[in-house]
Amino acid sequence: MSPGAAVVVVVAVLACVNVADIKVAHAVLVLGPVCAAGLLALARLAGLSWGELGLGRGTWYRGARWAAVEIAAVAAVFAVGAALPLTRDAFRDSRYHLGWGSALLTAFVLIPVGTVLLEEVAFRGVLWGLLRRLRGTATATIGSSVLFGLWHVLPSLSLATDNEAIGDAVGKGPSAQAISVLGTVLFTGLSGVVFCELRRRSGSLLAPAGLHWATNALGVLASAAVWAWGTR
Repeated sequence: MSPGAAVVVVVAVLACVNVADIKVAHAVLVLGPVCAAGLLALARLAGLSWGELGLGRGTWYRGARWAAVEIAAVAAVFAVGAALPLTRDAFRDSRYHLGWGSALLTAFVLIPVGTVLLEEVAFRGVLWGLLRRLRGTATATIGSSVLFGLWHVLPSLSLATDNEAIGDAVGKGPSAQAISVLGTVLFTGLSGVVFCELRRRSGSLLAPAGLHWATNALGVLASAAVWAWGTR
């Protein structure tokens, strides 16, 4: 299979997984690992090496070091943000109004298995590698980041009602929903650029995966802590 044909197949598969995860709660917990393995097999069939996929054995230690530094930095920022009254409401997300057991399950199982694994393999591994083979690094970064932003359209449809800070900022109704979706797509697209650059500089998927997990999972734990404190 050619890299160009492989890109088309990857985008089609991801679109189906995205819809399935919205229709069936936590479907990506099963589909994610299976899809990630299938996409890696497809990329290898298209001629990509493990190094081009960010999974070369010689990159693991370097990628793990990058990830450790990123996780520590995000943990420090989130701890300060959740502790300060000025920024605390930004963490008051009703999706994570959870007990500590559920918050820990979300942070250490649902997010790494259901979110980070598939998204990093798909967007910074397979798509980035295929597009880089076809058109170079800049196209790979832009293309995979745009698709990463669009990947978040469906999950962001209820964001204005789930997060008090966002709801207060944009209001309610269709226009507020459009603003929150557009903001989410832009933010995640730009985040994708950062993740791609971490992937390029480190040579490893572990570097963007570390930052990706930290911003999502530690955000859940910070939100759970804010709800548990019950103060504003």
